[in-house]
Amino acid sequence: MDTIRLGSQRFPALLAQIPNPPEELWTRGDLSICDKPAVAVVGARAASRGGMAIASAIAGDLARAGIVVVSGLARGIDSAAHVAALDAGGKTIAVLGTGIDIVYPAEHRELTERIARDGLLITEFLPGSPPEVFHFPRRNRIISGLSRGVVVVEAAEKSGSLITARLAADQGREVMVVPGPVLGGRNRGAHALIRDGAKLVESAVDILQELGIATGPPVLAGGPESVEFTVDDIAQQLELPAGEALARLLEWELTGEIQRIGSGRFVRSQSKV
Repeated sequence: MDTIRLGSQRFPALLAQIPNPPEELWTRGDLSICDKPAVAVVGARAASRGGMAIASAIAGDLARAGIVVVSGLARGIDSAAHVAALDAGGKTIAVLGTGIDIVYPAEHRELTERIARDGLLITEFLPGSPPEVFHFPRRNRIISGLSRGVVVVEAAEKSGSLITARLAADQGREVMVVPGPVLGGRNRGAHALIRDGAKLVESAVDILQELGIATGPPVLAGGPESVEFTVDDIAQQLELPAGEALARLLEWELTGEIQRIGSGRFVRSQSKV
C-alpha cells in the first residue's frame, strides 16, 4: 500500500486537473500506468450477457492497442472490462468506493489481487472504510478524472454510470455510448446520453478515433510483428465477423500499415514497424 498527496510529482497528472481532485490517494500496484492514455468502461451491475460480451470485446481491444482500461470493480460491466483488459495482456485501473484494504464485492477477491499484481487499485477513502452508498458517486469522478474518455455500456435511467458520464462531461472528457436493445429499459439511460450529445460507438476502433488516437493492426500473440496473418486470425483476435475483419484489413492495406503477400495472407509493413 502506498499514499500520494495532491501536489506530489507522483500524483496522477490528469486527475490533478479536475475541479475537485482528491487530497490524498491510497494505491496498490503500478502507479506509473496512470501516465499512459486511459479510457473508462462502465455500465450496469446487472448486465446482460450481450452487454458483458461487448464490454469484454471493447476492453480487450483497447488493452491490445496499449490503452489502460479504467473501471470501478463493480459487478457486471466493470468486472468484465477489468478481466478482459488483463486477459489481453494489458493494464487496468480499479477505482474503489472503499478503503484500499477492503474487498467489495466480496466475490472479487481474486480479481482484486490480480489487479494489484498486474494493474492498479486506487481510492481516496481511508483504509478500513466500508462500502457506503455515498462513496460511489465520489469514486466516479476519479474514474472519469483518470481517463481521456468514458464509454458507457448498458445504463438504465437511474444508473450510477450516468453520474460518471455527467462528471466526465463536466471535466471535459469525451462521453461515448454503446447502443443496445430498447426492450426492458436496460439501455434507456445510455440512449438518453446519446440524445444529449454523447458519441455513439460500437468498437474500440470507434473509441480510438473519437479520442484521436491512431491505431494500426494488432500484433498477433505469440509472434513478432513480422508474423503472417489472415482474415481469420484477425477475426479471432478482435472477435469480429469475418466480413468486418476483412474490411479492417483492407483499410490497413490502403493506409500502408500492412502488405498483402498473396493467398489471403498479410504482414505488417516494415516501414511501419
